[in-house]
Amino acid sequence: MTVGKLRTENFHMSEQAEHTSRPQGFYLAIGIGLLVLTATTVGAAFVNLGPFNPIIALLIATIKATLVVLFFMHVKGASEKLTGAIVVSGFFFLAILLTLSLADYLTRSWR
Repeated sequence: MTVGKLRTENFHMSEQAEHTSRPQGFYLAIGIGLLVLTATTVGAAFVNLGPFNPIIALLIATIKATLVVLFFMHVKGASEKLTGAIVVSGFFFLAILLTLSLADYLTRSWR
């Protein structure tokens, strides 16, 4: 065996060890959970909770988004450094968006 072939085999073995596949039933359970949370959101919209309606809706939406990101986008079990870099860059661009939007809003003459 050559050194290049050994490196290639080790790479593929380590790549398979990092990406663990889950059974199909697991994803089906997550999907059903998302549907239940969607029905809960719809049900909560018909209940008068006063100023807490948007808070409850956003809380349920955050839980659903977390489930999608962790399991369907395979972030759970991924490289922590890469995930951290993506999160930091996302917040960085969010800060740019908010800064430019607020700069535009605060400098308008009709205010």
